[in-house]
Amino acid sequence: MNLNRYSLLLCTLLLSACSTPQSEFGVYQQSDGMIGVHAPKSAKEPEAQEVALAECKKLGKRTATIVEGKKTINDRFPLTYIYMCK
Repeated sequence: MNLNRYSLLLCTLLLSACSTPQSEFGVYQQSDGMIGVHAPKSAKEPEAQEVALAECKKLGKRTATIVEGKKTINDRFPLTYIYMCK
C-alpha cells in the first residue's frame, strides 16, 4: 500500500516539474480586448496559451488564438505573447 502512495507522489512531482507554474506568468488585458501574457524564459508558447485561455474563459470566450510573440528586455519576463479571445 505504501508503495502505491509513493508512486503516486513521485508521478505527481514529475508531472508538475514538466511545466511552468501559472504563478510565474504575468497576464493582462489590453485596451483593445487582447490578452497579453508575460512569460518566463523557461516557458513554452503552449503554456502561455493555457494561461491566456484561462483568462479568455473568465471573459466568457472559448478560445485564445496567438496574434504575436516577441522578446522583451525584461529579465523576469523575457517573452510576451498576445492572444485574441474568441
